[in-house]
Amino acid sequence: MNVEDLLDKFGLRPSAESLPAIRNLLGEHAEKERREQGTGDTELMKLCCVQLFANGDVSDSLRIWKAKSSSMDADASIDVQLLCGGGLRETKVYLKQHPAPEAADALVRIEACEAGGDFDGFSVEGTLAFYEDYYAEE
Repeated sequence: MNVEDLLDKFGLRPSAESLPAIRNLLGEHAEKERREQGTGDTELMKLCCVQLFANGDVSDSLRIWKAKSSSMDADASIDVQLLCGGGLRETKVYLKQHPAPEAADALVRIEACEAGGDFDGFSVEGTLAFYEDYYAEE
């Protein structure tokens, strides 16, 4: 499956029924990428992250973080804002309360990027509008 196939199958704002398949696909490619950079499809991973972002479930922030941190290529491809589909404040609260070490790592990255201005003007709908334009060309 490639980006075009995934868009055709689920769209940018997928149904709730589609989310398990998207999560599985993201997990498969993140694991490939974690084992050996370049073996996972980072553009496909990015689209999966956008689709999960569109769902707005803060618990997906860790899944997206694991994908983003699977390799240097994935880190560059998957924007940090995609961790915050449930909202910036809500995601930070969720990560602060989560016991997993990777939650603390994700929170540190979000806060560093926030301090650096990467979240200036951030909104979920604004980010989705950006990606709607981005993927309209696909």
